[in-house]
Amino acid sequence: MSLSTTIKSIQDIMRKDAGVDGDAQRIAQLGWMLFYKIYSDLEAETELLDPTYRSPIPTDLRWSAWADSDALGKDAPTGDDLLDLVNNDLFPGLKSLNLDKFSGTTRDRATLLRSVFEDAINYMKSGTLMRQVIDRINAEIDFNEAATRHLFGEIYETILRDLQSAGNAGEFYTPRAATQFAVDMVDPQYGEFVLDPACGTGGFLTGAYEHMKQQVATAEELNALKHQIRGVEKKQLPHLLCVTNMMVHGIEVPSTIRHDNTLARPLRDYGPADQVDVVLTNPPFGGMEEDGIENNFPAEFRTRETADLFLVLVIELLRPGGRAAIVLPDGTLFGEGIKTRIKEKLLKECNLHTIVRLPNGVFAPYTSIRTNLLFFTKGTPTTEVWYYEHPYPEGYKSYSKTKPMRIEEFDPEKAWWTNRQENEHAWRVSVEDLVARGYNLDTPNPNAPTDSHEDPDVLLQRYAKATEWVRAAQEALKAALAESLGKQ
Repeated sequence: MSLSTTIKSIQDIMRKDAGVDGDAQRIAQLGWMLFYKIYSDLEAETELLDPTYRSPIPTDLRWSAWADSDALGKDAPTGDDLLDLVNNDLFPGLKSLNLDKFSGTTRDRATLLRSVFEDAINYMKSGTLMRQVIDRINAEIDFNEAATRHLFGEIYETILRDLQSAGNAGEFYTPRAATQFAVDMVDPQYGEFVLDPACGTGGFLTGAYEHMKQQVATAEELNALKHQIRGVEKKQLPHLLCVTNMMVHGIEVPSTIRHDNTLARPLRDYGPADQVDVVLTNPPFGGMEEDGIENNFPAEFRTRETADLFLVLVIELLRPGGRAAIVLPDGTLFGEGIKTRIKEKLLKECNLHTIVRLPNGVFAPYTSIRTNLLFFTKGTPTTEVWYYEHPYPEGYKSYSKTKPMRIEEFDPEKAWWTNRQENEHAWRVSVEDLVARGYNLDTPNPNAPTDSHEDPDVLLQRYAKATEWVRAAQEALKAALAESLGKQ
């Protein structure tokens, strides 16, 4: 059975369970199970390679102690016994791991486990159905097999894409084509620290890791690289999916992915030690932060609009010379008041060199709000901003699950990036013009093709001539028919 078929069959089993309601809960349920299985496979590999390693998990809670039916046989718990073990032993045990008992790699793993399970929920109500799911996972997924790792990366990507149709959970997923383009243009280098302060399921971070992995030459450099990728995610489900995503991509212990809210820390408390070389992020937008969060920011920037707060934070988190790519809605570009002051700060402290305007539907069905990719470098003020209006592919009127955005669509932007010329999609605006517009960055494309219309009087004359020609032709035809009939 293929991995994709396995995942589908598991989701079909979950649909029979009265406790699992909707796609988002199915993904969350599958998420913690896959995480724990992959974690356990990778931990078993660590134990083989390092005889001194000791697992932070109590012996009776390890995956092999209750999940492996092949090894346990009739002793494998099922039904109410399995539910009782998961709800009353496994989850409480992992949530309450005492980190002070551990050090080194074991402490990193214990920290990861606790952060993943602290807000996780077991939705399944049937221990019998849960046993069926676990047996399928055991039978089909062995993450210590190279072939499984390679294939599972593609399958996991499909699971993440399913978030787009899972209600509000869709906010956690950025189309992979957009993240890949942003990574390619920012071009993070080995030795640089990369951060996503609202990392969702980890699309920007896995893209950066794969990009930088091509630059390493030794095992030591690869190990160092794994600690150069940093992320923070506020919500439990995307954090769970993100750390699993990082493990799938080869970061066995993604301890640098924190379950936290970066906005909850006062801006003044961030210092040089917190700054990074590259920020890649798609912060949540269209919503409001919890009460009091805005008080962590200077008075002139206080708002509960999440995207605005993250833009201020990203500027603060960049080192001088640091580079950023951030997804922001149109509202940030043309908004006034506090948004104006934030954009003034951006243009004065950073070189906002490029805005790629994305078409409608990129984040459908989660939101129809138009979005933009802003690219800037901290340390020098903006002198001019280049815009590139990304068009739909030929024949497209919007994107959909069956017609997603593809990385190949960005080839024209990539070719234009290092040899910039104005064309029907690209134009530039001086910072003086932007200041005169009140820092309104929502500038229309002056080079867009327009439908041309002739003078109405000319069109009416042409219509009259055409009508006269048709009338004359009709009269001639009548005359010819009459003559032909008269000769008969």
